[in-house]
Amino acid sequence: MKKPTKTNAVRLLESQEVAYELRSYAFDPDDMVAERVAVKLGLSASAVFKTLVARGDKTGVVFAVVGADSVVDLKRLAQLSGNKRVELVPLEEVEPLTGYVRGGVTALGAKKSFPVFADERMRKEPRISVSAGRRGLQMLLAPADYLRVTSAVAGDISRRKASDEMEVEVDSG
Repeated sequence: MKKPTKTNAVRLLESQEVAYELRSYAFDPDDMVAERVAVKLGLSASAVFKTLVARGDKTGVVFAVVGADSVVDLKRLAQLSGNKRVELVPLEEVEPLTGYVRGGVTALGAKKSFPVFADERMRKEPRISVSAGRRGLQMLLAPADYLRVTSAVAGDISRRKASDEMEVEVDSG
């Protein structure tokens, strides 16, 4: 594979002097399930985090960052974010809002800075993987650095995915 180009997410981490590692993987547009990205990267699904874009009735757009082995709990996200109700935004709104395409969404270096809410399970991992802002490219970094750089609020916003349960995968990592 050719050397990955720098994305806005990478530039942001470098400007903040955050240590990170880039990992690329073969991207399949027909298979954007975050758990399979974890397998491709040789990581546990609990260490790979996907970034979902949601809209609250009071706050507007927010990022929800949850593990690949989990689904966002919209009621818990609403409570943590100060909303009565939160819904995932339609897929066609993701790129105009964030500047990132499905499979490459990240709160790092997004087109606009929206509030970030990360699942507290993130803190249990020594390193996490999130999208580097491009399909097929992930960045590994310390959870504390991710939370600091994104100004994320950590809380219990997910639940384990049932074996037959699917979530719209806005981000594959």
